[in-house]
Amino acid sequence: MSEVVQHSGVVARVEEHRVVVRITSRSACGSCAARQACGLAEATEKEVEVYTEQAAAYRVGDAVMVGVRKRIGGRAVLIAYVGALVVLVGVLVVATAMGLNEGLAVVVTLGAVAAYYGVLWLFRKKIEHTIQFTITQI
Repeated sequence: MSEVVQHSGVVARVEEHRVVVRITSRSACGSCAARQACGLAEATEKEVEVYTEQAAAYRVGDAVMVGVRKRIGGRAVLIAYVGALVVLVGVLVVATAMGLNEGLAVVVTLGAVAAYYGVLWLFRKKIEHTIQFTITQI
C-alpha cells in the first residue's frame, strides 16, 4: 500500500513560497452515470496550501498532484477530530458528574469544544509546519 495519498487538482493561486491548489473531491457515486437523476451525488471543492521553494514554477490553471504521507494525514485527523471528541466526551462526563443540568452541561461542553478549536487556531502556524504537502506537475 502506498505511503502517500495523492489527489489531482488545479493551481488556484501562486504566492511567493506557497501554491494554493483547488481539489474537487467527489462522493463514491460521483462517477455514476445516473448521479444527475438521483440527486445524491456530492462534489465539494477544497483548497490546499502547499509551501514550496519552487512556487514560481507553477502557474494558475496548471494541473498538479498534491500528496501527503498517510502518517501525517492520520496525525491531522487525530488533532482535528479525535482531540475534539475526547474534549467533548470528557467535559460532558465531568459536567454531568458535577450535577449540572443537561442543558447547562451541553452548553459547557460545546464551549469547551469551541475553546479546543480556538487553541488549534492559535497554534495553526506551528501545526502547519508539521503537516507538509508535496506538489508535482502532471
